Amino acid sequence: MTASDGLHPATEDIRLPTVLAALADPARLATVQTLAQVGESACTQLQEAAGLSISRSTFSHHQKVLREAGIISVRIHGTQRLLSLRRTDLDACCPGLLDAVTSARADSPQPV
Repeated sequence: MTASDGLHPATEDIRLPTVLAALADPARLATVQTLAQVGESACTQLQEAAGLSISRSTFSHHQKVLREAGIISVRIHGTQRLLSLRRTDLDACCPGLLDAVTSARADSPQPV
């Protein structure tokens, strides 16, 4: 993705503090972990697969935060918005972060 598409930040504009802030929310973390498992997915199917019982507008807000942080990309296909992880871009900016985040379980205790 490039900054010229007006929707996604360029790879060189992705910043670790912004990525970490976006991932701090449990719904956004669940979205990223689910995308890592299922791959590109339509919004409505992703929300269901992630087990999120939040309104569509709230889920849209979470998508926007993830997109603006450079974590996901959005592709329009007909009437669907397809979401996918920007794995290559994130690995270039924050090596190993996405693997650590997607392999961590939300309910497991994290080391201090």
